[in-house]
Amino acid sequence: MKAISIEDIISLAKRRGFVFPSSEIYGGFAAVYDYGPYGVELANNIKAAWWKAMVQQREDIVGLDSSITMSPRIWEASGHVGGFADPLTECRQCHTRHRVDHLLEDIKVQADEKMSEPEINSLFDEHKSKLKCPSCGKSDFSAVKKFNLLVKTNLGNFTGDMDDPVYLRGETCQGIYVNFKNVLDSSRVRVPFGIAQIGKAFRNEITARQFIFRTREFEQMEMQFFCSPDDEMNQYEKLREARWQFYLDLGIQPENLRWHKHENLVFYAKEAYDIEYNYPFGWKELEGVHARGDYDLTQHAKHSGQALTYTDPHTNEQYVPHIVESSVGVGRTMLMVLADSYKVEQTEAGERTVLKLPKKLAPIQVAVFPLLRNKPELVAKARELFNQLKVQFMCEFDDNGNIGKRYRRQDEIGTPYCVTVDFETLEDNAVTLRDRDTMVQSRVPLSELIALLAEKYS
Repeated sequence: MKAISIEDIISLAKRRGFVFPSSEIYGGFAAVYDYGPYGVELANNIKAAWWKAMVQQREDIVGLDSSITMSPRIWEASGHVGGFADPLTECRQCHTRHRVDHLLEDIKVQADEKMSEPEINSLFDEHKSKLKCPSCGKSDFSAVKKFNLLVKTNLGNFTGDMDDPVYLRGETCQGIYVNFKNVLDSSRVRVPFGIAQIGKAFRNEITARQFIFRTREFEQMEMQFFCSPDDEMNQYEKLREARWQFYLDLGIQPENLRWHKHENLVFYAKEAYDIEYNYPFGWKELEGVHARGDYDLTQHAKHSGQALTYTDPHTNEQYVPHIVESSVGVGRTMLMVLADSYKVEQTEAGERTVLKLPKKLAPIQVAVFPLLRNKPELVAKARELFNQLKVQFMCEFDDNGNIGKRYRRQDEIGTPYCVTVDFETLEDNAVTLRDRDTMVQSRVPLSELIALLAEKYS
């Protein structure tokens, strides 16, 4: 089986309505994407699966939806205003800007994200002669500068003065930290407990690349779990185990997943691992699982003047809760799912491209076809069936082209089951059910169809 390239996935995503370049009729807008009719369904199903595993099936985790814009003091307290920066260099020939760590990564040199500007400059100078500008191929770069990733806005700033800016959030977790006390006081949770959130975040990425893997506007799924200092590493190991199992339960091929331990930790962290996926462009971070200590709540308590301590109701011990974190992007998860599901197979009818998506994630669960679109009696019967099925399943009615072409289209969308209404249906009240993965077709009585499909999706 031939290796799948990122270009294959990008082509299918555009052709079949999963992902479009943003503002395309105006020439596009770099590193921002729109999710099309099937992409939004796939993304929603990914978020629903995450929410079910993280919140619905856990008594000790609750949900939150915090605002995208918050007090700028939050970003000062978190360290983002002073330290949320990437190393930037500019090609003096074509004036394209590049992230230095990405340029070094291309020649297998790793740059530590905690390096100071002089340190990253020193490493860059050491290897600069081997580097080529990805845009023009020249090797003539400016000195390295740190570039802050926070996106500024003037919401509530009626003068438009950017010397006192508001920021679009660079990550969703800060909204969780500053609502820790609100959630604790207004619900029945007690430490240890977690707060989960799905929401948009924004970063001024210098050289966003690799399709929806790294974008300037993206959606995060994050869970922050608050626990006692003595319980932190126990909860951390439990979270690592749960997050690994989540991907196996989705149906992701285990050989495409691995753990990567962070060797150079930020000063407040006890341990950090990434779950990496073998994308078409290599092993890259999918999700981070981190033991963060009490840094986050301590910083916000210090800068806000509000006590964020917890008193154990059994022992009366008072402490600032420690945090273990799970953080993953919707876009990265979607790209993983597309890459893991994309197959090119040889059949008796020739080559077919198929997305063997996990059933729970498929944008369309059942496609309904009339055998011929110019036979009113078939169309009417298929429409009647479609209207029955759509109450329980995400369905699509398709009468465009011959049956073979419709099957191929649904294969590329990842639809697990297709139902065809033919002339025999009018006689025996049975339909042809076709399985995406095996391509096996079977006759099913209409009276049994809904129960059979419900069983397959249970």
